[in-house]
Amino acid sequence: MSIYWSEEELRRDSRTPTILAIGDSWFWYPFPGGSLASYLGPIVDNKEHVILAKGMNGAEAFDYVDGKYKQVVLHALKFYGSGLSAVFISGGGNDFAGFNDMRPLLNLDCTNAVAAEDCFKSGDGGLSGFLERMELYYRTLIGRIYTYTSPDCYIIMHTYDYAIPDGRGVAGKVGWLKPALVDARVPEALHSGCVRYLLDSFHEMLQSITMMDKKHLLIVDSLGTLGADDWANELHPKGKGFKRIVKERWMPLLKSVSLV
Repeated sequence: MSIYWSEEELRRDSRTPTILAIGDSWFWYPFPGGSLASYLGPIVDNKEHVILAKGMNGAEAFDYVDGKYKQVVLHALKFYGSGLSAVFISGGGNDFAGFNDMRPLLNLDCTNAVAAEDCFKSGDGGLSGFLERMELYYRTLIGRIYTYTSPDCYIIMHTYDYAIPDGRGVAGKVGWLKPALVDARVPEALHSGCVRYLLDSFHEMLQSITMMDKKHLLIVDSLGTLGADDWANELHPKGKGFKRIVKERWMPLLKSVSLV
């Protein structure tokens, strides 16, 4: 077994993690087909790496630094940090997905918008303020990782992919993206463009973070990987979609730093 979802299992097997995966549902997705982590585990096993996952479905970037997962992340870093070869981070998606998260980023009435960027608020209460908060959370988490790990530990982030805002949720429930776009009266022709604009902006934010340590701060850019049939719902790929992202986007980067 090369990936563990609890320290109890880890201790039972007398294993020590060499990779810490701090993440949301892209690491923890519980439905058939699994998540990114489900497919990352077997490939890092080739170099005898062991992944310990922390976080949970629905986790937000804030949770890792000042919220519900702050202490478990710190605990893992304190106990295992010196032996880690890498830390994987999946965070930010839940911070803008969901009506109460995405709706505040959009203007009150986007009926007359002609481009995706026209639909987003500016300033502290809009997209720029949101990205500033995301950057702060990421930099805070990265700073803590630096504190407890060796200088040659890699910190690997990812960009998700261009989700399709078609209203599909889990088990027949309403999705996370379309309701906010509809409420903001975004023209339907701009729905996908708004999601692309948001995710491209998130990617730019991650890129700005890597500038402070290009050797050890790395991004798996998975934007544009999936086709329409690879998605299970508005936020999550099917198992074959996660597998495709790992094969096409994670594998080349992990090979470049000798993690697989």
